[in-house]
Amino acid sequence: MYLLGVLGSLLIVLAIGSDPHLHTPMYFFLTNLSLIDTCLLSTTIPKMLANLQTQDKSISYAGCLAQMFFFLLFVGLDDFLLTGMAYDRYVAICHPLHYTTIMNPRLCALVIAASWLSVVSLFYGTGLGVYFSPTANQASRQGTTASVMYMVVAPMLNPFIYRLRNKDMKWALRNMFVRKKPIS
Repeated sequence: MYLLGVLGSLLIVLAIGSDPHLHTPMYFFLTNLSLIDTCLLSTTIPKMLANLQTQDKSISYAGCLAQMFFFLLFVGLDDFLLTGMAYDRYVAICHPLHYTTIMNPRLCALVIAASWLSVVSLFYGTGLGVYFSPTANQASRQGTTASVMYMVVAPMLNPFIYRLRNKDMKWALRNMFVRKKPIS
């Protein structure tokens, strides 16, 4: 699942970068979302895979703090980018004639910067509930399932939910892999 999520996200970045038709605000946000999803998956999953392989479930205090910091950072960024994308779609639907003046490159960059500077998300509640609950000392099957759902499954599915179902993305991916024959 880890490789599928990372490869799916990186494939999206390559497809958007290689197709000039996709250099629009929406795809700018999708590229950043893909990069953040890759970072999010890479924050916790490698350690989890190492723990599964070695059966050693320990982590240093500093390692735990660093992992938690980066995990919450990337989850917050994910949420803010989704908010920016929702605003982009709102402007495109409700104000189509003013779209290019409202969603200019400067505003898109500001939304990305605000995402990086304002990391507050709905996932904090889930994360705090799982990691700081009174039964956090005991290995609970329910806590493990919740952790895997928001740490692995959601970021792994994001490339398929938000990006690969789009017809423009399908076209860009097809063009990326299908070589055009020279006209003779």
